[in-house]
Amino acid sequence: MDDEHASGRLSGLIDGALEASVAGSFTRLGPAVRSRLERWEPPAPAPGRVVVVTGASSGLGRTAAIELAGLGCTVVAVGRDERRLAEVVAAITRDGGEATAQRADLGDLAQTADLARRIRGDHDQVEVLVHNAGALLEERRLGAQGHELTLTVHLLSPYLLTELLRAPLTAVPGAKVIVMTSGGMYTERFDLAALEMGAADYRGSVAYARAKRAQVVLVGAWQHRQGPGGIDFHAVHPGWARTPGVADSLPRFNRLLGPMLRTPAEGVDTLVWLATSPPGEPTGGRLWLDRRPRRVHRLASTKVDATTTALQEESLLRWLDETTVAFR
Repeated sequence: MDDEHASGRLSGLIDGALEASVAGSFTRLGPAVRSRLERWEPPAPAPGRVVVVTGASSGLGRTAAIELAGLGCTVVAVGRDERRLAEVVAAITRDGGEATAQRADLGDLAQTADLARRIRGDHDQVEVLVHNAGALLEERRLGAQGHELTLTVHLLSPYLLTELLRAPLTAVPGAKVIVMTSGGMYTERFDLAALEMGAADYRGSVAYARAKRAQVVLVGAWQHRQGPGGIDFHAVHPGWARTPGVADSLPRFNRLLGPMLRTPAEGVDTLVWLATSPPGEPTGGRLWLDRRPRRVHRLASTKVDATTTALQEESLLRWLDETTVAFR
């Protein structure tokens, strides 16, 4: 066995041990070990690449927007808070980057449709669309069209925005759609009938995990619908990262893990690496963490076979088509 093969085998074994431990994989330990073992190179510059980032006004989205602009991308920063968006754009332009702000509340499908119209008006082509906006709500709330808000923000609006931006996405070979999901999705199985939680059974963390599971199903469905060539669809989960959203929504979790939580930069490393990789690379339709594709099931209670997966994907696409048709 040559040294390179032995090193690769050792790296795989250590990576597998981290992944099996969960905490070792999802905390700061994961990227600290993997980046050294696998000799990660910094994400490549991508001058002029147009990247749309939702949820860009704070947390992981803000960090991703700033880092992508620093690599030469032209960033379209999307968020609800006009002041914070302006601060992100100002931070980017101070460092010589290019960015514009687009205010939109993705809890309202009409605003999502208008956002797509504005982006199409500004850009003939979009190389990367990043769905990062999220919400973990303690109390059940409804979006403007009457759907539960967690579901609207994580699933309905991303689906609608992607479909409405197909023209600029397909105008360039190898465009990418990247969905920021969550390791929390591992706790829930996909069940379309139970996806939208009612007032009687609503629990914020469960609604969030179900929506995140559905995002991973959607990425596979999109990729299978797309077929080879064209847009590549990716799901990324950031591990356990320290963000304002985590501090507000999961304060006990935030306190318990404290310094073991990833920094925002560590949380978005794989997203930035994917967004700046060459067009068409790597292969789409998968879930990523720390620059490696990962399994989409950890618990026997959530696992399904390939036939069931295909049926889930078809049913989810059909439901999303029907639910958003009025805005397309």
